[in-house]
Amino acid sequence: MAHLLGADRVSLALGTRVLLDEVSLGLDDGQRIGVVGPNGAGKSTLLRVLAGVQEPDDGRVTRAGGVRLAMLDQRDELAAGTVLDAIHGSADAHEWASDPRIRAVHAGLLPDVDLEAQVATLSGGQRRRVALAALLVSDDEVLVLDEPTNHLDVEGVAWLAEHLVQRFARGSGALVVVTHDRWFLDAVCTRTWEVHDGVVDQYDGGYAAYVLARAERARTAAVTEEKRQNLLRKELAWLRRGAPARTSKPKFRIDAANALIADEPPPRDSLELSRMATARLGKDVLDVEGVTLALGGRTLLDDVTWRIGPGDRYGLVGVNGAGKTSLLRLLSGRLSPDSGRVKRGKTVQVAELRQDVEDLDEVADLRVVEVVEAEKRSVVVGGKELTAAQLVERLGFTRDRARTPVRDLSGGERRRLSLLRLLVGEPNVLLLDEPTNDLDTDTLAALEDLLDGWPGTLIVVSHDRYLLERVCDRQLALLGDGHLRDLPGGVEEYLALRRAALAAGSPTASSAGSSSAVSSALPARVAGSSSDETAGAGAGAAPAPTRSAAEVRTARKEIARIERRLAKITELEAALHAQLAEQATDYAAIQRLDTELRALAAERDELEEAWLEAAELAT
Repeated sequence: MAHLLGADRVSLALGTRVLLDEVSLGLDDGQRIGVVGPNGAGKSTLLRVLAGVQEPDDGRVTRAGGVRLAMLDQRDELAAGTVLDAIHGSADAHEWASDPRIRAVHAGLLPDVDLEAQVATLSGGQRRRVALAALLVSDDEVLVLDEPTNHLDVEGVAWLAEHLVQRFARGSGALVVVTHDRWFLDAVCTRTWEVHDGVVDQYDGGYAAYVLARAERARTAAVTEEKRQNLLRKELAWLRRGAPARTSKPKFRIDAANALIADEPPPRDSLELSRMATARLGKDVLDVEGVTLALGGRTLLDDVTWRIGPGDRYGLVGVNGAGKTSLLRLLSGRLSPDSGRVKRGKTVQVAELRQDVEDLDEVADLRVVEVVEAEKRSVVVGGKELTAAQLVERLGFTRDRARTPVRDLSGGERRRLSLLRLLVGEPNVLLLDEPTNDLDTDTLAALEDLLDGWPGTLIVVSHDRYLLERVCDRQLALLGDGHLRDLPGGVEEYLALRRAALAAGSPTASSAGSSSAVSSALPARVAGSSSDETAGAGAGAAPAPTRSAAEVRTARKEIARIERRLAKITELEAALHAQLAEQATDYAAIQRLDTELRALAAERDELEEAWLEAAELAT
């Protein structure tokens, strides 16, 4: 493969922090590189150095002759003018409108953007998509993208992944992308670079392969540390052995013991979100009853009824502007409906993570640890009492960063602090609006571990498919038609609905003929736009057929059987993943374990289909 771009012993420091320490990398034709690492580790800096935007303190960046490179920065700096000017400059319409690749970029990124609108009037999300479109319509051989999925909905992320895979097939250029979207990394990238502690570790494959390799690295480090500790105990025992009067020991034995003591490896991967106590949650949580809401002249919710019970875990997806954030504001009480009501249980304690983290502006002058202390000076976690300073340190803030004013924190650090501030309040209902924004993959993994065992009720708005499928039991969609739709098939079903609606020429997926799932009845707790809670998704839905008591009992027994088997499959999958981590270097074992995992996944899919059928009969 042809070499396109390289870094040779590149070093760069920001103040007293060394971000890159003699880093050497190469980028070849056909490669698609995903860059991951903790917030502040230097991912964006690495991209700017590779793109030639920032000069390194030492070393050099080389580029093959004639290679064209373009970079998407996190800051969307667009020249004044119309959207068309920003994307195509002074080119005439016939020069780009005849190119199917460019028309595909317009359709994929700008379906709801007025091309004649002034750039200054665009929202943040629209500016991001315009900047991305301007870069993708060019013929550059190397693209360097910094958080391209920010402000894209699920549909936009899926389109971008498909576009980049097709564009950067073998022999057609190369891609380097920084993103926190794990699904995107797996769908697009063929290699992963992890930036940490001034170095860049390289792994084959996307995010899943990178996580497996890191697990193997951690296991190897644990074995090495255990050997070191055993040897250290022997050396120290030898130094203590002998008559009390003997004060001299061979110097080489003392040096060996000191070397072992000094060889303790630095802590890695210590980030942790602690689960606090959760206030008791009664059987009544949140009931949305016949709610209608209009904002900016658009009806976002049209006579929607939705009953949320204790322990329910919903993921919300939908087109931009469909009302997902407004729905969360209704649930939290920050917004009142035009008609209908939102009823809250007496024991409900709601905590809301907002998309813009604007609540931290009120405490911008306080230090990180002071913000947490203002909520609670100490909490009990796992039977141990922890101070605010200890909690902050668990979440990845070093002692120096814990004394940093909030106004000086990075976007990812502000996000982490907001999460911690919510959790110390011991809520029992969590509303999370785009919780993955600005978070690195380690923090996301810690967040998912926390939410896995969350005993309360959880509502998540996110374009991160990986997060939604990991922590939510079911997905709902706002398609822009004012109705709340159930998605038994998850995000894939949502994308199918959108494709069908667009093919039919409708801006929403409201057409009954677009998919059989569109007109399917929602379960009892999720009723859309009908005064009868069990009437179905639309006002004209047919009444559900009556069923005998025997049929209902049989269906409920089948549901119980399926749920027991699904729980067993979860245990088996966890055991197989543990074996994969232990035998990561044994190719034959990995193949066998992978086959078993695929078989379990296929069985899980069949059982979930059967569960849905039984659930229809049981309701």
